[in-house]
Amino acid sequence: MLKDLLESKKCFKLVCGAGNEDAGEVEKLVAVYALAGAKYFDLSAKPEIVDAAMKGLQRVIPENEIKNYHLNVSVGIKGDPHVSKAFINQDECIQCGQCDNTCKIQRAVKRSGIGNVLFIDNKKCIGCGHCVEACKVGAISMISENKDLNEVLPELVEKGLSSIELHVNSKDIGEVYKQWKILQDHFKGILSICLDRSLMGDKDLITFINDMIKFREPYTTIIQADGCPMGGTDDKAETTLQALAIAQIVQKANLPVYLLLSGGTNSQTTIFAKTFNIQSHGVAIGSYGRMIVKEYINRKDFFDNESIFNQAYGVAKNLVSVSLDYLGEHEW
Repeated sequence: MLKDLLESKKCFKLVCGAGNEDAGEVEKLVAVYALAGAKYFDLSAKPEIVDAAMKGLQRVIPENEIKNYHLNVSVGIKGDPHVSKAFINQDECIQCGQCDNTCKIQRAVKRSGIGNVLFIDNKKCIGCGHCVEACKVGAISMISENKDLNEVLPELVEKGLSSIELHVNSKDIGEVYKQWKILQDHFKGILSICLDRSLMGDKDLITFINDMIKFREPYTTIIQADGCPMGGTDDKAETTLQALAIAQIVQKANLPVYLLLSGGTNSQTTIFAKTFNIQSHGVAIGSYGRMIVKEYINRKDFFDNESIFNQAYGVAKNLVSVSLDYLGEHEW
């Protein structure tokens, strides 16, 4: 059970990307990281992506052990970057290519075969917004994908999910509570709240969490401290500090929740968590985890070329091992 993994305080969650709808990439990521020791995977809330993740597990994990691996889907509120996609206005685009240069991890910016026009591949775009910042003429905007949870959740729940996560980076708190209730109505397992401090002060953050969990059983909720959403594009210590700061606030509140570090996380995260005595139940790594294996999983022969797969496995194994080693050294 996912609860057992969390209570072991050695939970490594690989975030494939709430907006990552590239089924082939997700299958590869899950396969290589599951073999490397990850047992928890965060996915886009699309049935075909959940199926792709399961195919990845089936490639490397014996059938009788798959029950020990856990799948989570992420949903969000309108305006949250995790459920948004970039859009290039062709009337304003000057074809400078800065957006393409900026999209280093996902490579979601493409050029059409006719006219060599830049456009966004929605299956790969994860909504990070880096291309928007890079565009000098303001030709790129973010568009939220609206999903009726009452319609999409039943099919997803039937696939045997271990948890569902709600991203709450929104000014519309009323809508957050509305979506949270829908999740609780459809799913009786563990729910996760992914939040940052961009819209709340420290006291407001704890008040908000208490409001969200007041009708839930103790330890049926994960608080994912999303320090710098989709910010782990390198292995610098400073990118992970915001996640540690939020986690420290939640820890001091002594709430009956599980705590995961997320947002800007990398191989330094659990090292610094130990230094600051932040006692998380695990770590969720997305952008950095995908980036370090990108050159391998981009290859069409990834599963057929043993040497390539093993190189990716070695890189992933090092990240998982370092992260879990330091989580295991906490004094509880």
